[in-house]
Amino acid sequence: QVQLVESGGGLVQPGGSLRLSCAASGIIFSRYRMGWYRQAPGNQREKVAHISSGRNTNYADSVKGRFTISRDNAKNTVYLQMNSLKPEDTAVYYCNARQEVGQVVQGPDYWGQGTQVTVSS
Repeated sequence: QVQLVESGGGLVQPGGSLRLSCAASGIIFSRYRMGWYRQAPGNQREKVAHISSGRNTNYADSVKGRFTISRDNAKNTVYLQMNSLKPEDTAVYYCNARQEVGQVVQGPDYWGQGTQVTVSS
């Protein structure tokens, strides 16, 4: 049974920082592309960042230079360091996992339950 458990969300002032964590179980973590997505009220879920099994990263334009995704395969955990947070970053953040074969992602998407991030003064 695949489980993705996010933590680290909360309330932060504009300009502040948070680090999200996602602990995975039930998968061979090192073989999965991991990602963070977010969904604000009334909006569709959108990609924030991905990190491949080979540690290649890509980011949404809106977070480039402010957010950093990383992974620790020994701990089966992916992180999202969020700096210079803005009110428009307010959303529920979801962890995602999808298997990679070669450089191709395939198979089902796995999702965590989400963690709320609120940026407000």
